[in-house]
Amino acid sequence: MMKKCVLSMMLICLLVSVQAWTDTQDAKKGVVTYVDGQVKRKSGDLEDWKNALVNTEVLSGDKVRTYIDSRAEVDLSELDIIRLAPRTVIDIVRLYEETKEKKIKTNISVEQGELWANVNPVKANTEFDISAPVAAAAITGTILRMNVNEDSTTQLKVYEGEVQLRRQPQQLLKPMQTGSLKPTQIQGPTQVQGPKEVSVEEWVKIVKAMQQITVSKNGEIINFGGFSVQDKEEQSPWIKWNHELDNRRLQNLRERLKEKN
Repeated sequence: MMKKCVLSMMLICLLVSVQAWTDTQDAKKGVVTYVDGQVKRKSGDLEDWKNALVNTEVLSGDKVRTYIDSRAEVDLSELDIIRLAPRTVIDIVRLYEETKEKKIKTNISVEQGELWANVNPVKANTEFDISAPVAAAAITGTILRMNVNEDSTTQLKVYEGEVQLRRQPQQLLKPMQTGSLKPTQIQGPTQVQGPKEVSVEEWVKIVKAMQQITVSKNGEIINFGGFSVQDKEEQSPWIKWNHELDNRRLQNLRERLKEKN
């Protein structure tokens, strides 16, 4: 009898461990939940782009892209949602990965195009970043839209919550000044300072609800202020579609809570 009890306990522990491992693995996966037009995915270790259909899994290191007149939605662990506008390329650098500091980190890089994100409030040991070539946004739980132009100029709009936007760290090599090629009289040899590495000015901006910020390709803030849902730009079908899906998602979550209670 004792042996059976011990065996049963061992089996239960094993099942719990397997379930915990499965949940952890599932948490690291995203799933394509909506496709309109041509959407493709590329695994980090492969060169070929393959069609991304509904229910296609997305993992760390994958890239997803939409083409002209196309858009897509990716559900990240049934918690966070990202949507891609036409002609958008994103790199899922990390997806709920544990770091050496025991933090769960997610980083999505927008290489070009426009991304809509609806991210739930994050825990103290969680980091969720959405980055562009010139700036990176630390998300604490918010709804935002990031647009990266072909020249890397980036616009960020926050609809709910707030975002900490920081300049991407870069180092520039100061060029050596060269004199004119025209022969001139010069002084004797003197010691001169060689080329040195100088850092570009770093900055951090808190962008709150209904605020927008635009960063140039050089990492300089060229516009910062508020915006309104009545603005002409906010009336586009793409933005209205995102608001509609977010409202539908919120309603579904409320219905789930009612069922549990």
